[in-house]
Amino acid sequence: YPEVLRTFTFSWDYMMKGLVIDKTRGNVLKVDRHNYVKLAYHGFRPMEAHERKAMYNTNYQSLNFDSEDFSLVDTLFSLAEAYLFCQLVELKDSDKEEAKALSTKSYTQLYRDLRTAVDMCHRDGSLKKSVAANPEIYIHQDPHLKHMLEMARTSNGGRRLFLATNSLWDYTNVVMNYLLDGKTGADKSTDWLRYFDVVVVGCGKPNFFGSSGQLFHVDVKTGHLTNTDNGAPIVPVDEADKVELPLQQGLDEPEGPRVFQGGSYRDLHRMLGVSSGDQVLYVGDHIYGDIVKAKRMIGWRTMLVVPELSLELELQEQSMGLQAEIRALRRERDALDDEIQRHEWALQPGHVTAPGTQAHAETLAVLTRLKIRQIQLKAQHSQQLQTLHAKHHPIWGQILKTGYQNSRFAHQVERFACLYTSHVSNLAFYSPNKTWQGRLDLCAHELDSVVEGGGDSRPPAAR
Repeated sequence: YPEVLRTFTFSWDYMMKGLVIDKTRGNVLKVDRHNYVKLAYHGFRPMEAHERKAMYNTNYQSLNFDSEDFSLVDTLFSLAEAYLFCQLVELKDSDKEEAKALSTKSYTQLYRDLRTAVDMCHRDGSLKKSVAANPEIYIHQDPHLKHMLEMARTSNGGRRLFLATNSLWDYTNVVMNYLLDGKTGADKSTDWLRYFDVVVVGCGKPNFFGSSGQLFHVDVKTGHLTNTDNGAPIVPVDEADKVELPLQQGLDEPEGPRVFQGGSYRDLHRMLGVSSGDQVLYVGDHIYGDIVKAKRMIGWRTMLVVPELSLELELQEQSMGLQAEIRALRRERDALDDEIQRHEWALQPGHVTAPGTQAHAETLAVLTRLKIRQIQLKAQHSQQLQTLHAKHHPIWGQILKTGYQNSRFAHQVERFACLYTSHVSNLAFYSPNKTWQGRLDLCAHELDSVVEGGGDSRPPAAR
């Protein structure tokens, strides 16, 4: 790859979660819940509507965005990957001298090389070393987090709390020290473990929710691993007559083996006394690796953390007047379309008005005026939609909407997240014993009557 790549800079707010990367064509897409592609960019170039529709929407129902040809932008890490991919596409398509080095590489090869490079950054520890050296730069402390955990532990005899992460012990200890106790460097300790009954690092999610892996006990002082028998300590054969250990130490005992690596959800269920998946509320921020798999494979109750929701709700409140105007324009357009179609029907041979009659001429005149108004309304409506769209994000719009439809990301949230919120600490504003009820499902014929009756069909949302 040419050295010019070292001069590339990253615009952190260009991409958003929920987008889809088309590896084979070098495109980034925003898709609605019906798999209909509403926005498409080739590199950083917006695709024209006719180009986008011809490429994706003639057979949109057969598109499989979960296939190897596509990649989902569903984590904060993937925002950077998507942006770099667009930069590579732009360079490959350019007539710059440096682009010659990429001429033999397909878009798929560009993406594959990019992913390899990013994986290497994860494996060699360079990313995590930067975070560990200055956690205050990269990690946002939440003042309500500790309070929420304490409330959960003290409610009705206490909930069992666990932490399950793909990170290994060394990095987990850095992050949790800073998050819960504000400790860094040599001041780090294991005091943060007091908030949890079980900690499982190196889970390997989403495989953690299916296949069974070897479960190891982590020595939190050295980071060394020792074998376990389903979570119970194993005594070396040559020391069996010297040491007596219980088959399984209680989770509440301070010296109990509370930190593990690997294993599967079955080990976690056994240690926490869980007999059914719906006894667990699992909170995660990865729609696929956390929420979809946990819900679909083992039936856990799920809460998706969507940090972008805070700003989304704030902008939504600020745009209430604009949204009301857009809805009014939509209703006016629908009514106007109906009127135009009735007049067009009346002008057909053998119908109400015959050619050459005064009624026919009058109907034509009315139809002409209506079509002029139709063009005006469409332009006004499109402009207002674009204004609302740009308030949330100048390129991609609202994270949970694609035009009038829910986005593909929103559809996954609805299907697999029992709850969703901007921060897990929002639970601190509710009783730990609160029962969360599913929202009222409404069919299209019920919506108007609910709104006219003074009710609000929108579900409450916590920020």
